[in-house]
Amino acid sequence: MATVVVSAYRVATKPEIGGHFWVYLQYAHALRRLGCDVVWLEKVPNGALSRSPGTIPAFLSRMARYGLSGKVILYEPTRNGDLRFLGMERADAEAVLGRADLLLNFHYAIDPSVLSRFRRTALVDIDPGLLQFWIAGGQLQVAPHDFYLTTGETVGTPGSRIDDCGLPWMHIRPPVCLDLWPYKHDAACRRFTTVSSWLAREYLTEGDRVIYQNDKSVSFLRFAELPSRASCELELALYLEGRVDAEDRELLERHGWRVRHALEVAGSPERYRAYIQSSRGEFSCVKPSCVELQNAWVSDRSLCYLASGKPVVVQDTGASAFLPDGEGMFRFSTIDEAADALAAIDADYERHCRAAREIAEKFFDAETILAEVLELTETSPSRVNPSVTPSSRGSSSPSGRTSA
Repeated sequence: MATVVVSAYRVATKPEIGGHFWVYLQYAHALRRLGCDVVWLEKVPNGALSRSPGTIPAFLSRMARYGLSGKVILYEPTRNGDLRFLGMERADAEAVLGRADLLLNFHYAIDPSVLSRFRRTALVDIDPGLLQFWIAGGQLQVAPHDFYLTTGETVGTPGSRIDDCGLPWMHIRPPVCLDLWPYKHDAACRRFTTVSSWLAREYLTEGDRVIYQNDKSVSFLRFAELPSRASCELELALYLEGRVDAEDRELLERHGWRVRHALEVAGSPERYRAYIQSSRGEFSCVKPSCVELQNAWVSDRSLCYLASGKPVVVQDTGASAFLPDGEGMFRFSTIDEAADALAAIDADYERHCRAAREIAEKFFDAETILAEVLELTETSPSRVNPSVTPSSRGSSSPSGRTSA
């Protein structure tokens, strides 16, 4: 039995962000079903325990519910450069890290001292385009890995707008666990939904010049008038805070959007799943970088809708060799295309629901994808060191996962 360690990013101390948990659980759960011994590894910010002492016990309890009892290693750096382990005794944690066959690393800025403990390592890029922008611009120093996996279809391809940073990217598709996201059909449901960040104040810059703002709010506001063009209801569950967010909410509601705070509906993994599965489908925009960089990306959230038999209408992120468009999944660039897609789904809803599930089964089955990952990482490792000369390009969020 292979031992695979999944290195997640900022999950344990963010229990209220239910969707973020699912990103990494899809990988861990599928690996377990493939017979692997799976261990969850995560860095905890210094001082997190003193600020919220009940957070870690609650997280460990959650992990137990998903079959990972005793399979969690949390760590925080100490002042002398050592590591303090939580959730597992030091000797046991060190033994796991020493015997692991593979590290699947989603923490881009993982401590090199932690990375060096593993015999075989794979970086998993779930922010295609942005990750390469951060590396090429000197915003992010990524320690050498044996393998570099990306969910961006155009990363490292001829003619791509994305700098490959001199790394040998291997392409994988984002996974969804079909057993954890069963088909749920309800023809009476009228509301297309999504769960999203809103205003993270993220900018892509070149020197002192702002290239563009990279918040979801920018994209959604371009389609503010869509509800007047649709027969269905449109609802956004957003992580909102502050005066600017309140003004945007008022604008959206004037145009006919229903707006809820994401914490109301997605404050745990179970509530996040229930919210998606009680929706008619998903309508969502992407961060501007996905459109600008044409990464041909699809979100892990959209996969949860598809697996649940919920058609998705999502902003086009570039030409794809496999992503369907027109049955179960629609990709739009204009407000007319978005309105037409919603109307097409309403005209034959059950057919599009079945097609949505079939898309998830054909292209995004987590067990199939993770079996391919295991096969890819059994080859001779490359140990390529990203030796990119830092430039003046930058972004405000270079340390880890963004919510694209």
